[in-house]
Amino acid sequence: MAAKRKRPPREEHLAPEGPYEGPTGRPADLKYSAEMLHTIGLVSELRSESMRTLGLGVDLREMGIVLHLVRNHFLGRLTTLSTLAHESGMSYSTAYRSIDAMIVRGMILRRERTSTGKSFSLHPSPDLLERLQEFAYRTRRLISASTSGLEISGQGSRRPSSRRNTDKLGVVPPPSVLKKKLQLSRGLRVLFHADPTSMAMSGLRQQFEMILGVGIRHRAMSIDRLRHEIVENSKKQLSSYDLIACDLPWFGDMISRGRLLSLDSLIAESELDLGDFLPDSIASVRREGLIYGLPLLTTAELLVFRQDILREAGVHPPQTISGLLEAASRLHAPKRGISGIAWNGARGTALGHTFMFIMAAHGHPVLNLVQDRHGFCAEDAAGEHLRPAFDRPEARATAELLRELLAYSPPNVLSMTWIDRARAYAEGEVALAYCHTTLANLFELDDSSPAYRNTGYMAHPTAPGARPISPLGGYALTIPSNIAPERIPAAWTAMQAFTSASAAKWFVANGNLASPRFSLARDPEIAVMSPLIGAVDRLARTGTLRMWPRPPVPGISSVMIIAGEEIHDMLNGEKSIRTALAKAQKRADQAMRERGHY
Repeated sequence: MAAKRKRPPREEHLAPEGPYEGPTGRPADLKYSAEMLHTIGLVSELRSESMRTLGLGVDLREMGIVLHLVRNHFLGRLTTLSTLAHESGMSYSTAYRSIDAMIVRGMILRRERTSTGKSFSLHPSPDLLERLQEFAYRTRRLISASTSGLEISGQGSRRPSSRRNTDKLGVVPPPSVLKKKLQLSRGLRVLFHADPTSMAMSGLRQQFEMILGVGIRHRAMSIDRLRHEIVENSKKQLSSYDLIACDLPWFGDMISRGRLLSLDSLIAESELDLGDFLPDSIASVRREGLIYGLPLLTTAELLVFRQDILREAGVHPPQTISGLLEAASRLHAPKRGISGIAWNGARGTALGHTFMFIMAAHGHPVLNLVQDRHGFCAEDAAGEHLRPAFDRPEARATAELLRELLAYSPPNVLSMTWIDRARAYAEGEVALAYCHTTLANLFELDDSSPAYRNTGYMAHPTAPGARPISPLGGYALTIPSNIAPERIPAAWTAMQAFTSASAAKWFVANGNLASPRFSLARDPEIAVMSPLIGAVDRLARTGTLRMWPRPPVPGISSVMIIAGEEIHDMLNGEKSIRTALAKAQKRADQAMRERGHY
């Protein structure tokens, strides 16, 4: 017998229109409901993003696998099949099936640990890392919009379901592991300069060992010891190192003496994009059309200034040499513990840098380089173009300026090096300072510094008629020419990993604010860390960041040291400007002749 159909409720039993009324007869408070709906909307958006961007299953069971795998990747920990299944939150059989499916879909990379292939490790694929990078970026934007009170649609993503937009966002993904680990007996042997990039690399050594699949033996030396070690290593039958960090100005000498391996045949067989590197950093490692290194660290020498001190004194950032001198004098307040300006004044290489850079700001390099439409050409300079230029009026004007700046500088300026001037500025002891970007982390990343988020950056003030200039510096990774031939392929692979945009992003995130790549400046995640990366990028794009003030030509190190010795004697009052410059010209000319440079 068929069941009786229920009658529809009588009209008077239907719910009344309008908001529900509680016992008091007043409309219920909707605030809690609004917050709940807001939260539901956010969670819905995040769920939609994870499905769209990461390509995960509807039930998101694979999220546990992704999170554990990527967490270990960033911590440099090896992941095995059993540990990943255990941490997934699934049963082992379900986890194994999910992991196998993710390997087939290209989300997980399986890499052999032994030559037999019986043991293997699991890693996030480059594709998964790119997807996760976009997911993280979009998630932060969703949460930011949520906490700022903007509407969350709750209807899921309305963006096209096409391939992710990481490239459009400009977000550089994290480094991924090599599909096959490097085959190197005794591990990868690397020689670095002891700078922030080296410190960041040392802190990330475990991660890079996992990426490369081989142990890394890492040595870091001061600048003078590093150069000596490179020279001594080149005299050996077989190099003690697979990769060497070389200061950009040294390339002329190192290449002319055959100490470095040309990379052109290796580059031709790779997918390396040289156009992402700053142009003058590539020009610095190139000789007669051949490339001998890949930029690892590119710095800019800038004038930094305390914005609050300048505002209080009513001083504008100086654009000219005369304006620099006036600003330093007005800001000099030793009774308040503040000097006007800090610079490299220590005898030898340190002061030699200062002299060369300020001479360039007066309109001419320390050598008689040929002039071109971009300033001066240093890439293949030879012969008479290597002749020292201490006898030019720009050299005298530079010496006079340094002598005048003494009155507005810290008492210990004639013993200051790169780190000393940066620390003096970071600790609030000076209002202006010449500073390499590689040391800007002392105040850009330290919120206890009075200069934190209170610093302005600009190119060097120049003399009338001179081009705006920011001297380029830094290091590039090289392969020594006497490396064992069978180690070259692995060394080249490691070099590409260390100098990639992804690695550069890791270095920046770990305290090195000097990047050699344009792509880093476009990354919105980097932009929030410091305005410095963008400032240097603008200098490079406008042709202001140049290498000719400290040209990478044979003999430049000797010229630099001589300048630093003679000008130091002059600043100490031991010699007149005329005598110091004449002596510098004679010594530098003799040194260049003895080395057969002209």
